[in-house]
Amino acid sequence: MIEAEYKARLTKPDAVRAKLRDLAQSESESYRDVYFDTEDNNLGRAGQEFRLRTISGANGTRHLLTFKDSAVDTETGSKPEFETVVSEREPLEEMITRLGYAPVIELTKHCENFRFASAGHDLLATVVTVPEIDGTFLELETQATENDLQAVLADLRTVLADLGVSKGELTTELYTDAVAEARKQSM
Repeated sequence: MIEAEYKARLTKPDAVRAKLRDLAQSESESYRDVYFDTEDNNLGRAGQEFRLRTISGANGTRHLLTFKDSAVDTETGSKPEFETVVSEREPLEEMITRLGYAPVIELTKHCENFRFASAGHDLLATVVTVPEIDGTFLELETQATENDLQAVLADLRTVLADLGVSKGELTTELYTDAVAEARKQSM
């Protein structure tokens, strides 16, 4: 499956949050992400991501291992995604490093998640802040097949418009790149 997704750097985050609260209850969670790659950056050069995430919130803590393949839509950065729940983080992290992958960046995202249905899709809208990056972001995503990706993205654009998110706010900027740049600037 493809994670059909738009990301926006919000100019009016409170207004978007208010509209989302009319659609669904929010759930606040913290994501601790560690991205892995080979010594010679094979995954990064191919536009792929290999991530171990720990999600902490009111419903407890869970771990996810995710591989995202290269983008199939350059306008949005939507990628095929393969993800599984992991029961124990530490042993898996050890296995990953023993297989030749090393952590390349770690970051924390503070997320407010809203789950709702629209246009026949189960959607996840996440309002995101990252301590090292200025601004507030919105991620709007659902699952799609390669055959219906463009239609699903059109539905997501309609939802974004309904939330008051303009085309000018859309971005394909990666949090990993922005955090790496912020860390370089602070040195």
